[in-house]
Amino acid sequence: MFSLQIVEPGRSAWVEVPTPQPLDHEILIRVQAVTSCPHWDIHIMDGEPMFPGMTLEYPYRLGNPGHEAVGEVVALGQGVTRIKVGDRVVAWRDTGQPRPGFYAQYNTFHEDDVLVVPPHLKHEEIASLELAMCVEVSFQQLEVLGGIKGRSIGISGLGPAGLVAVQLAKAHGAGEVVGFDPMPERRDLAHYLGADRVICPLTEPFPASRSTHALDDAIDMTGLPASIEYLMDRTRRAVLLFGVLREHVRFSSQHLFGPGLTLMGYGDHNRQAAETSLEFILGGQLSLAPLISETRSFREYDEAVDRLRKKQAIKIMFDPWL
Repeated sequence: MFSLQIVEPGRSAWVEVPTPQPLDHEILIRVQAVTSCPHWDIHIMDGEPMFPGMTLEYPYRLGNPGHEAVGEVVALGQGVTRIKVGDRVVAWRDTGQPRPGFYAQYNTFHEDDVLVVPPHLKHEEIASLELAMCVEVSFQQLEVLGGIKGRSIGISGLGPAGLVAVQLAKAHGAGEVVGFDPMPERRDLAHYLGADRVICPLTEPFPASRSTHALDDAIDMTGLPASIEYLMDRTRRAVLLFGVLREHVRFSSQHLFGPGLTLMGYGDHNRQAAETSLEFILGGQLSLAPLISETRSFREYDEAVDRLRKKQAIKIMFDPWL
């Protein structure tokens, strides 16, 4: 079989390697499609760790950083009970373990880390379920505060995660969803996917304070202090952090009273969030296909990442058999 390997910053190779064999409670998946996770792809190709404090070694682990994948089960390890050969499955979480990834023709995965999905779903409609699960975790956080039904919700950063968040906010009953992004194409897509208002924060006024015309809650998908503080200054109850935070954020006296603003970190990946996302997909409330800008071969991976870096594509789907 063949697998992608990032050999050094800025250069990948499509290399022939032995097909892995499933260990106990693992399954062997013939990968049908896998979607990019732009921040992962860009950072690893640029020689920068995805999270502060991480270290990188090259050549990078085979098949990584691929983790949003759909495929067919072709073999079972000992003790597998939930899955059978022939099932179509989607990975619902990145295990975080130092193991091969899904940028490959075959990959093994623990049976607990996949969901069986209907055969009628197109690859682009389901491959990015792991991303949807990640975003759904933020709505679980908001549920702890009382939920968002009928409330005004802001989403800052309308990349892949933000476009999913717009749809999940609607699916959870938000009364109004306001999207913020400087790129007109992404604002247009967010509006198409259900945002009630879309605003360029650099040029369009949003003269809300925490007491007048304020958002009820907001989620920052960027990790940028300027974006987070923009939301904090215009949100009544809570601002949730989804994007990777690399710098300090200022929490000042205006956020302390009236009532006090909650600045909430991220929760834990969990199967319930994945199953909820799948239900929304099957029910027509969440559409992942519009996030896919194009389909590519892994032999074009370097060029594909450059398109993501330049924001010429939102997500790219790779077919490992092209």
